Amino acid sequence: MLSLMLQSLRNRRTSALLSIGVIAVAVALFVSVEMVRQQAKQSFTNTIASTDLLVGARSGDLNLLLYSVFHLGQPTANMSWQSYQKVGQMNGVSWTVPLMLGDSHKGYRVLGTNGDYFERYRYGRQQPLTLRQGKVFEGLFDVVLGAEVAKRLGYQLGDQLALAHGTGSATSFSNHDDLPFTVSGILAPTGTPVDRTLHVSLEAISAIHIGWQGGVKTAQVDRELIEKYDLTPTSISAALVGLSSKFKLLSVQRQINTDKQEALSAVLPGMALAQLWQLLSQAELALQVVTICVILIGLTGMITTLLASLNERRREMAVLRAIGAKPRHIFMLLWGEAMALALVGTFAGLALAQALVLLLAPWALHHYGLQLSMHAPDQQLLLMLAAVMATAAVVSLLPAWRAYRRTLADGLSQRL
Repeated sequence: MLSLMLQSLRNRRTSALLSIGVIAVAVALFVSVEMVRQQAKQSFTNTIASTDLLVGARSGDLNLLLYSVFHLGQPTANMSWQSYQKVGQMNGVSWTVPLMLGDSHKGYRVLGTNGDYFERYRYGRQQPLTLRQGKVFEGLFDVVLGAEVAKRLGYQLGDQLALAHGTGSATSFSNHDDLPFTVSGILAPTGTPVDRTLHVSLEAISAIHIGWQGGVKTAQVDRELIEKYDLTPTSISAALVGLSSKFKLLSVQRQINTDKQEALSAVLPGMALAQLWQLLSQAELALQVVTICVILIGLTGMITTLLASLNERRREMAVLRAIGAKPRHIFMLLWGEAMALALVGTFAGLALAQALVLLLAPWALHHYGLQLSMHAPDQQLLLMLAAVMATAAVVSLLPAWRAYRRTLADGLSQRL
């Protein structure tokens, strides 16, 4: 029966290849969408770990998470330096790390912070940031580059670069050309927004904005005299906060949120991420419905092709009956052919999806910071593929049943 089925498919290889192609494209779309969805969620979840609270000026939880951690969007306002120091002195707070955003370099965000950032920041499974080359900034105008920034722009240790005012496009007309920075370190890849960020000190952020008002440079300042200025920042965009005990999480959060001197928000990163997934849940559902419809259309195309070929194969079925094949053999032949097409199409679609994800990986990393990679299908994806095969097994019963019924009545002569 298997040999007969293979011979039959070989004789109809054009229609068989078309059916396999339709199923492969449908499965590839289905699998690639699911892989991107899962890896995007994992990439977002792995971006920050070991940080108990995100603190910034009063705004929505999701907005605070997006601009402080993922560097997407802009803060509605800054929190004062005095409030940041006050948060660091609260009972139960173990450490704080300041974050200052607002500048860029060739489309990449610039983050002003201090040396504690490289010691306290964790991603993935509590993994620390590590330097691939060089060292953390020591001089006022030192900059530490994320892995992707250094790779894309071709920077090496000792190279000089100028920051741009604002977070606009890759081309800016408001540059801090008079105060260039020197690359002192390059971070190892993390698969997080850190890779697409330039890190400088808070004092450097204050220094390059001396003589600026309303986004316009109004006075020239001598580089050699800048260090004599008070470079303590007046405000920051946000802060990462770590607690000495998880039991004090809610009390510290309440204390920050109810501060009477300044309107602040303290956000739990995990809760903010949960809001993000809830916000995207309807879009995910719609995307899944569309991909399922594509799968059904692919299977429908295969069944239509098989049904259309039944009239052409009535003499073939009659000959098989004449040499001893029983109706159940005809049924199994048609059903087996359909399942073979579905199986080959599914595996071809899986391979095509892996190749598609591999091709999209550099683009997704550069534009959205998503770390996409080829990997073996997980349990959920395997269950989905099994559901596809089960659906194919059910819909394949129709042409098999039609062939079974016809062989009971057809003779050796084909009816016209």
